[in-house]
Amino acid sequence: MKTSGNKWKWQLPFLLLLIIGSVFIIRRNDPHTISFQRDEGMIFGTVWHATYQSDSSLRHSILNELQQVDASLSMFNPNSTLSLINRGESEQTDSLLRIVFTQAQEISKATDGSFDVTVAPLVNAWGFGFKNGTLPDSAQVDSILQFVGWQKVCLEDNLLKKADSRMVLDFSAIAKGFGVDQVANLFRRKGIENFMIEIGGEVVVHGTNPKGTAWNIGVNKPVEDSTSTNKEIQAVLSLQDGAMATSGNYRNYYIDKEGRKVAHTINPHSGYPVQHSILSSTVFAPTCSMADAFATSFMVMGLERAKKVLKTHPELQAYFIYADEQNKLQTWYSDELKEKLAD
Repeated sequence: MKTSGNKWKWQLPFLLLLIIGSVFIIRRNDPHTISFQRDEGMIFGTVWHATYQSDSSLRHSILNELQQVDASLSMFNPNSTLSLINRGESEQTDSLLRIVFTQAQEISKATDGSFDVTVAPLVNAWGFGFKNGTLPDSAQVDSILQFVGWQKVCLEDNLLKKADSRMVLDFSAIAKGFGVDQVANLFRRKGIENFMIEIGGEVVVHGTNPKGTAWNIGVNKPVEDSTSTNKEIQAVLSLQDGAMATSGNYRNYYIDKEGRKVAHTINPHSGYPVQHSILSSTVFAPTCSMADAFATSFMVMGLERAKKVLKTHPELQAYFIYADEQNKLQTWYSDELKEKLAD
């Protein structure tokens, strides 16, 4: 009996350690016990937010992904790949620019040129982007249109070739969405199932939020507010997987000397700011870069043309807010979104 008692004294601590270790491993592998991380910062001239279920912060890795996109596609980073190309100092591209350029060209083709990354000279001429001054007359617009056009630029052996040296490329209508996609892909590589990443209103979500329910994403009411302080919500969508982006003219505009409102969305065909009834275009797509680009395209097209494109692209859904003939706000949305609209 004495030998048996000594044996238990020796084995008991080992059994306790085994039990404690097993509980620790089970809890560590149980997704319900892993807390959510929340990070935010500035990138591309706007704010980014990330909420994701992880046992440690990935802030450094998130910033690395976003800084790579900035180093490739930013017009405002003088050392970016795009800036060097725009200044005519290089034709060499990088892998990220090639991915985004190829997707941009595909969307330009799908939208009959309503999406066009060469529209920057017109955007600047109308007082947005880098330059501000007197508005262009018809002769100036016609002159600029000579070196605007998505079909006037192409990739050849990883070199970006421009038909006219005066051409300037601007990926701002797709780069934020691409940045969101890059961070979402980072989370997926890390095995993270529940996350939300948002940059300036462009969003990708997956899984559930910290409460264990679907992510609720708001669509802002298009109230004219150039200061971007009014955040009244028009609708809330309940999402568990997908990408969403919104484009609108109700904030980025100015009043000219004649008292006319000049919106920042420029029609690359006419060279003039769009005057359609759509005030806000929200698009849901397989990727955020696609959602971002099509949201801008639909602002250029107008409501009826946008609906026609949606019929030929079942992978897309849209939520439009527009002004009717009495200037009252109305909404139109894809049938597939009905079940996603929260009460």
